[in-house]
Amino acid sequence: MNKEDLVKEVSKKIRISQKLASEVINLTLESIEKAVSKGKKVTLVGFGTFELRHRASRMGRNPQNGQEIHIPAKKVPTFAAGKKFKEMANG
Repeated sequence: MNKEDLVKEVSKKIRISQKLASEVINLTLESIEKAVSKGKKVTLVGFGTFELRHRASRMGRNPQNGQEIHIPAKKVPTFAAGKKFKEMANG
């Protein structure tokens, strides 16, 4: 399912226009992105948790020539599925 399919599904289920459903979905995703980028944890009970994690700097290897390189520290957004979502995925 892609975003367009999701918009169609939401608009059909709650009987609103696809334009309005698209706006709601976009605003929801934008709100999650903004909160996580500011370091806040976003928990949707039963669905999962979005949060920002710190990845430490480390040494790595250039796959083309094997030369050792420094990989800088960075922050990465993560998602952990909630219990209900995991149970649904496992049947």
